[in-house]
Amino acid sequence: MRNSMLRSIKSLTTSPSSHVLRRGYASEAVPERKVAVLGAAGGIGQSLSLLMKLNPLVSNLALYDIANTPGVAADVSHINTRSEVVGYASDAELGKALEGADVVIIPAGVPRKPGMTRDDLFNINAGIVKGLCEAIAKHCPNALVNMISNPVNSTVPIAAEVFKKAGTYDPKRLFGVTTLDVVRAKTFYAGKAMVPVAEVNVPVVGGHAGITILPLFSQATPKANLSDEVITALTKRTQDGGTEVVEAKAGKGSATLSMAYAGAIFADACLKGLNGVPDVIECSFVQSTVTELPFFASRVRLGKNGVEEVLGLGPLSDFEKEGLEKLKPELKSSIEKGIKFATQ
Repeated sequence: MRNSMLRSIKSLTTSPSSHVLRRGYASEAVPERKVAVLGAAGGIGQSLSLLMKLNPLVSNLALYDIANTPGVAADVSHINTRSEVVGYASDAELGKALEGADVVIIPAGVPRKPGMTRDDLFNINAGIVKGLCEAIAKHCPNALVNMISNPVNSTVPIAAEVFKKAGTYDPKRLFGVTTLDVVRAKTFYAGKAMVPVAEVNVPVVGGHAGITILPLFSQATPKANLSDEVITALTKRTQDGGTEVVEAKAGKGSATLSMAYAGAIFADACLKGLNGVPDVIECSFVQSTVTELPFFASRVRLGKNGVEEVLGLGPLSDFEKEGLEKLKPELKSSIEKGIKFATQ
């Protein structure tokens, strides 16, 4: 999927006849699709806005933030690809940004800094997410919502409760974006297995924080005979990937670039699903009956209504079974925290 997205971007932006393609694209081949990015002027948001501008499936790109959005929108709008870009700033313009959106991506909120716990993050970001979701329920209740704002294990349940209260909740249309965990797992696995990273696939299940992230290296392809010690180390590195970047940036930011890339990959999958492309499968944190928990990340088949099918976990190694039982109490607590916040 990643390669096909990059190929389509490349062909659209570098082909000698790209101006012809751009002019005729919407009417001849691909439906009109509006994507709204909420938090577009932030660390993730700016890079994500750039990547969505490069996606030929997007015809209308709405960039929203509380400040500085006109500049980001002007900058991104100069890129010679299909989509028209409009920037929106302040609460007063949020409704216009959302109106008619097919996909809404939410990277809004504060990033994690060294020493910050996910509780610290929750206290700030929960209120931001709640307000944005109230606006989504009002202005584009049928949009696919891609939640990037952390902690995802709590912000997705917050969104669900807000939509339930508004009478617009459709579990098929709400996604926690866990794609960065998959991106990391693929990268780290490829390095140890000595295989081309473009050919690697690794399902990642559970949640999107610390030990709730469970990469299923026993199901990784291509197969490699890695030792138990290596699998344990790869699992820990995948779980601690965010902290690794926060520490490396030494207080100057978090995983903004890789998260923007992962967010763009997942949004592309959602757009392909909406457009009827068959067998689009990505991991995502969604309402689920895969375990006893109400939300859980696993592989999901995407289609014209969002989630077409939540796929099961498949066979797990003993190490993965143990990891699954260990993550459940923490994930349960994070989900309940989000629900409690939204229903107070």
